[in-house]
Formats: sequence, structure tokens, C-alpha cells
Amino acid sequence: MDEIGTAQNPLRVAIIGSGPAGFYTVSNFLKNKELVVEFDMYDRLPTPFGLVRAGVAPDHQKDKSVQKAYDKSAQLPNFRFFGNVEYGSDVTMKDLRKHYHQVMFSTGAPFDRNLGIPGEDLDGCFSATEFVAWYNGHPDFADRKFDLSQENVVIIGVGNVAIDVARMLCKTHDELSVTDVADHALLALKDSKVKNVYILGRRGPAQAAFTPPEIKELGEFEDADVTVPLEESKVDAASLALIENDKNAIKNINFISEYAERTIQGKSRLLTIRFLVSPLEVIGEDGKVKSVKVVKNKLVENQDGTFRPVATEETENIPAGLIFRSVGYKGKPLPDIPYNENSGTIMNDSGRVIEADGTPVCGLYTAGWIKRGPSGVIGTNKTCAQETVARMIEDIGKGKINIPEDPSIGGAEDLINGIDSAVVTYPEWQNIDRSELQRGEAQGRPRVKYTDIDEMISIAKG
Repeated sequence: MDEIGTAQNPLRVAIIGSGPAGFYTVSNFLKNKELVVEFDMYDRLPTPFGLVRAGVAPDHQKDKSVQKAYDKSAQLPNFRFFGNVEYGSDVTMKDLRKHYHQVMFSTGAPFDRNLGIPGEDLDGCFSATEFVAWYNGHPDFADRKFDLSQENVVIIGVGNVAIDVARMLCKTHDELSVTDVADHALLALKDSKVKNVYILGRRGPAQAAFTPPEIKELGEFEDADVTVPLEESKVDAASLALIENDKNAIKNINFISEYAERTIQGKSRLLTIRFLVSPLEVIGEDGKVKSVKVVKNKLVENQDGTFRPVATEETENIPAGLIFRSVGYKGKPLPDIPYNENSGTIMNDSGRVIEADGTPVCGLYTAGWIKRGPSGVIGTNKTCAQETVARMIEDIGKGKINIPEDPSIGGAEDLINGIDSAVVTYPEWQNIDRSELQRGEAQGRPRVKYTDIDEMISIAKG
């Protein structure tokens, strides 16, 4: 038999998930010019690009430009996309092992972590992921309803997702109408009665998880003021010493200080960023959210020099008819894949999938949030995939790969043809893409998305 990875016997790689980590798997493999690889990428949605399409905020079009690089990979003759195909039901591990030498799982972290406090199951308490997916037109969430007649909204968490949610709630219709926000969300947000938005962080400004560009944007609303309680904006000397070489943390602190000193101008909405407060209980009335009880924290230094928030005895109630939690994310357990419940990730060692005892599972790999947890920005997935691809290439050299029964292109095609669902290829996705762009151009917007899978498939199939 010819050596695997040659023109006569190409390396066959299946990629489950078509987000950034999946596409960076392709581009990292392409750096190895001597290796001949054929890629088949699967996604349960008819559309590719994962969170770049369904997670990046509509008003951050520049961040979505990475799709152009992914598109170049997808145009290669050795790449195929199979959308509307779900791992575990449409294709199984047995199927993948039959047709591929290596399988990469890059399925992200679609689930929110709970707060673990009383009342978070009340009507009006949601995960930030639901709201983000709703306004981005994700088919699974297009029918969700959020009561935007409420005047007070609380967002728990101070990462970039929390900032995105706050920005969408505070922007005017004119600011949003030039984005690719889903039509149903644009209409609902136009009629929003929201006046006060609170972002709650359990630690101080020095420990906030958002990035400088995100926090900077909050000061640029057309019709919303931003403020920070002066006392909560202050940073203790020990925290300042810890971050003295962290340029991003210092920038964050500077923006927070500026907001604390700003004069509130009486705009239609007010965004208040709070620090050193933790939610204790969501308080309701008649089954609906009415407020959130929070406790004031103080920072205590750990032995390693980091800080943890410790509750004081001071509490307060913040009025809220709508609450979004944004306190971390975890991956979805996948059939026949070892999963770590605590971290919410696939068990792995530098991207190699491993059993609970640390033994590598031959031929299986992972990258992205399902590998490392929900950290970093889009570009972080590039180095994450690079690490995993390096392990994959190492294993090829050592002969530690799956030996498929039928590694031919025709074999995988037979598998696809046997699936009950309507499989969407990359050229068919381009039909959807063109139609969305045309609809957007007619309205002076980047694109107008389809949010119904049946309609997407109809457009895809022409």
C-alpha cells in the first residue's frame, strides 16, 4: 500500500463543526506542502462558519471578514462541505471510522453555565447565548421571545458576550438597522422599552474579562449614557501591581475610570457597569423575574498572587424584569467521545482525544472551545488548531492512525447519499449566501439572513 498522505493514498480527514477551529484545521494542514489531504467538513446546520455567523455581534462586521479566508479553503478541490448533517444521528462514529484516517471535533461550547442560585428558573431569566443566537438569526433560536417591554435588564458577567448583549439593548434602531441583525430581532428591539441596563461583575475592574475595544464601544452610543459607581471603579494597589505589565487590563481600567467620572447627559437609556457584586437570588412575583439580590464583595489575595471575591454582609436588590446570565460556557457531550463534565470539554491532551486514564483514542482529535474551554477570540482558534494539527501529523509519522475500511471519496459520497436529511454542499450554501447578500443590498445592510432551515434548503437547492 502507498504511504498515507500521498497523491495515490491521500490522508482522509473528517472535520465535525464548521466554525473557526474547523477551518483553521484545514489552513494549518495546508502548510505541510508534502502532505496530500482530503477534507470533508460536516455541520448540523445548512450554513458554515459557526459562531462567526451566529455569535459575532451584528455591529461587528469587521470581525466577520475572516469568512473570506475560510471561503478560500472551502473552494479548494480537496475540500467538501456537508451541511444539515448531524454527528450522532446522521453520521456515527462507526461511519467516520469506516471512511477516514483522522477525525477532528470542533463543535464549540453551545451551553451556558448556570448561576446556581434560587430563582434562576423564573420566567424572564435567560442565558446570554439564547439572546445572542436569537438576534443573530440562528435557526434554533429564531422563535424565542424576550419581553423587551421591561424597563430594567440585568446582565450577569463581564466578558465580551455580556458587553455584546448590553450593546444590542442600548443601541438605537438607526444604529442597528445598518447591521445584519435578524429581521425579527430588529423589529422587536425597535419597540424595546428598556431604559436601564446593568452589567454585574463579581470581581474588580482589573479582573474583568472583556477586551479594550469592547469596553471602549460602550462609551459611543447615540442615545445611551454609560456610568460606573465611583467607588466600584477604583482599583486597589495589589491588583494594580499584579497587572502592571498587562496592557489590556490597564486600558480596561482607564475606560472604567473615565465612565465613572462622566456626567450623565440624560439620554434615553442608561448602562450601569457594576463591580464587586455577586448575585444571591433572583426574586420573582407570580413566577416572573422582578429583581436580583446581590451581595457586595471584597477582593482577597490568594497564595499565587491572584484575587478571589469574598462576600461581605452588605446586600442590595437591583430591579430587573429581564436577566441574562453570561458566566461561562461548556460543550455538548458527543456520542462515543470521552467528555469531562467539570470542564465541559472533550477529554484531550494537546488536542489528542484521550480516555479517562490518559490513553489516546486512535484517530480522534479536537480543537476550539470544545477542546480548551470558552476562552480567547476568533484568532485564538488558529493557534489552538495549529497545536492539534501538529499532533495529527506526528501520529501520521508514527503510524498511529485509524485504518478505514473504505477511504475513497466515493465511499463517503455513498454515506452522504444514504442520509435522510437534505444535505447542503458548499456550492449550495453559496446560493444561500448570494441570496442573503442581495436581500441585504436592497435594504442598505450587509445581508438579511434566512432563519428557517426549510427555507434555507429550498434556496440552496435552487
